[in-house]
Amino acid sequence: MASNNKSIPFAAAALLLVSQAALAQEQVVKIGITGPLSGANAFAGKDNENGVRLAVEELNAKKVSIAGKTIKFELHSEDDQGDPKAGVAVAQKLVDAGVRFVLGPYNSGVAIPASRVYNDAGVIMSTVGTNPKVTQNGYKGVFRIVASDTQLGGSMAGYAAKQLKLKTIGVIDDRTAFGQGIAMEFVKQAKASGITVAGHEFTTDKATDFAAILTKLKSKNVDAIFFGGYAPQGAPMVRQMRQLGLKAKLLGGDTLCSPEMAKLGGDAVGENVLCAQGGAILDKQADGPAFQARYKARFKQAPDVYAASFYDQTMFIAQSMKSANSLDPSVVAAAMRASTYKGVVGSYAYDANGNMKQSTVTVYTFKNGVPSALATY
Repeated sequence: MASNNKSIPFAAAALLLVSQAALAQEQVVKIGITGPLSGANAFAGKDNENGVRLAVEELNAKKVSIAGKTIKFELHSEDDQGDPKAGVAVAQKLVDAGVRFVLGPYNSGVAIPASRVYNDAGVIMSTVGTNPKVTQNGYKGVFRIVASDTQLGGSMAGYAAKQLKLKTIGVIDDRTAFGQGIAMEFVKQAKASGITVAGHEFTTDKATDFAAILTKLKSKNVDAIFFGGYAPQGAPMVRQMRQLGLKAKLLGGDTLCSPEMAKLGGDAVGENVLCAQGGAILDKQADGPAFQARYKARFKQAPDVYAASFYDQTMFIAQSMKSANSLDPSVVAAAMRASTYKGVVGSYAYDANGNMKQSTVTVYTFKNGVPSALATY
C-alpha cells in the first residue's frame, strides 16, 4: 500500500500556523527584582526575590489575559549589593533590558538614587526603602510598600515610653540612608514622649567592633540603645553589650526583625531585643498561613521579613494591569493609586506620593530564635 507522504508537510505547516497564532496571542512582561543578593544582607535580598518569584509563577499558572493577549511574566533578578552606585548601574541595566516594572530596592540608600533612573525611563519602582526621602521627589511611578521611618521609629519610641517605661536611651546609627533616617525619627518621637536621649553615636554598615561606643553609652546609664542599622551589625552589637555587662535593651527597626538576627546573635538575642516592622502579623491574617505553606513548599524555608509584601505588590501590579486593561506603566501606576488591594499581609492603598495611606506597624521581640509579636499599631 502506497503511503501519502505529501500529507506530512501539510500537517507540519498546519501545526506551525497554530503555534504562530498562539505566540501572537502571548505577550511577555518583564518583572525586575533588585536587592542585595550577595554580602551580609543577602538573606533579605533572596527572601524578597522569592516573594516576587512565587507571585510570578502563580500568575503564569493562572494565564492572565490583558488587552486580548495571554501574559507571560518573566523575572529578571539583579544583585545591587545594597550599594547605591551598584544600584544605579543595575537600574540602568534593567531599563535597557526592557523591564518596566521593578520590585526593590531593599535599601533606602539604593532606592533614592535608583528611583531617578526608573522615573526617567517611565518604570514603576516598588520598594521597602523606609527613608522618607524615597517618596519626596514626586515620581509618579514610585511606591513604598511598607511603613516609613516616621511610622517605624514613632511606633518603637511610643512602645519604649508607654509599655517599657524607659527613661534614658542611647542611639547608634550606621550612617546609611536607612540608619540615619530611622534613628532621626526615633529620636524625635522619643523626646516628644519624655525619654531622655543621653547620646548619639555613629558606626558603619561594615563594622564589627562596637566596644568603644557601647562603653561610652554604658557610662551614661542608658536603659536601652536604639540602633539604626542592619542585623549583621545588630547581632554582634548585642553580643558585645552582654560581654561589657551592659544590661540595656537593644531596639531597632524592621531590619532587625529577622531570624537572621537570632542566627547571628545566638543566645544573646532574646526578649532584650525589640524591633518595629511594617505590616500586620502574618500568622494572624486570613491568607497568611496558606502563603507561608506555599512559600515553604517552594523554597524549603520559611518567609523572612518582607517576602509577603513583595508578593502582594507583584499581585497588585498584575491586578492593576487587568483593571486598566493596559501594560503601560503610567496607566498601571494611575490605576494603583485609584484602587486598593487586599493582600496576604494587609490592604494596600497609596496616596499621591506613593506612600501607603495606612500602614500597620508591629513591634516584635525574640523567643526561641524567631521574632514574636508584642503589639500592633
